[in-house]
Amino acid sequence: MIRSMTGYAAGAADTPRGALALEIRTVNGRFLDLQLRVADELRALEPLLRDMLVARLARGKVDCRLALGAPAAGAPARTLNAAALAQLRRLADEARRAFPEAAPLALADVLRWPGVLAEAPLDEAAARDAVQALAARVLDDLCAARAREGERLAASLRERLAAMRAVLARAAPLVPEARAALRARLAERLREAAASTDEARLQAELALLAARSDVDEELTRLRAHLDEIEQALESGGAVGKRLDFLAQEMNREANTLAAKAAGLALAQCALELRLLVEQVREQVQNIE
Repeated sequence: MIRSMTGYAAGAADTPRGALALEIRTVNGRFLDLQLRVADELRALEPLLRDMLVARLARGKVDCRLALGAPAAGAPARTLNAAALAQLRRLADEARRAFPEAAPLALADVLRWPGVLAEAPLDEAAARDAVQALAARVLDDLCAARAREGERLAASLRERLAAMRAVLARAAPLVPEARAALRARLAERLREAAASTDEARLQAELALLAARSDVDEELTRLRAHLDEIEQALESGGAVGKRLDFLAQEMNREANTLAAKAAGLALAQCALELRLLVEQVREQVQNIE
């Protein structure tokens, strides 16, 4: 199965300590690049989350966020922190001595003071199980989304490959005609060179004729690269790097074909191939 590196999934779960919310967003990248943002209360579970991401994802830039929200209804009530209250009272007394005309603290101000309301203790074992279950579910959704996008990419690639095969089929019969036209033009130049009795120029023209008179090798290599890409699409898995390499090789062969093309029709085929190869290169960069 071909998977895209682009995907998104999110999920939530209620715990006695609060509501867990996990969001994973991925885009294309050369390697696996993880960026995790984890709530302070759950910081100890970051290695678990990282290991689960590495086990399921091979490539891509991954943005993962794990938050802990307010406790659900019926959760254990928060309690007053006596030490924090005592510290606040002492600070309030000192401030009142410095500013006797200031109004006293309201009850709402006291309750909003950091640390005054003590949260229920976090059950680390229960939190670990909850995060693990939530991450497994969200990763399933993410991989399914990446697989659906990958199938669309694979279908689009197969269309481009079929179009390239059609262009190569048109180009093959044009090669003898283009070769003959090139030789005719170079023959005239050779006669001019021979008339000047310049042996060095004559040898240079002959070398040029040998180098530019045949494009069969480029056409053969392009067909071979198409076979390799189709085989990779069928085998599936993390084949993005291989497809990217093959696309670069096809681009090189298409450029060489365009440089060697002697006839107008063959040059048009080479241009179509270059455009199709560029489209393939853009698409394979999104494949895992």
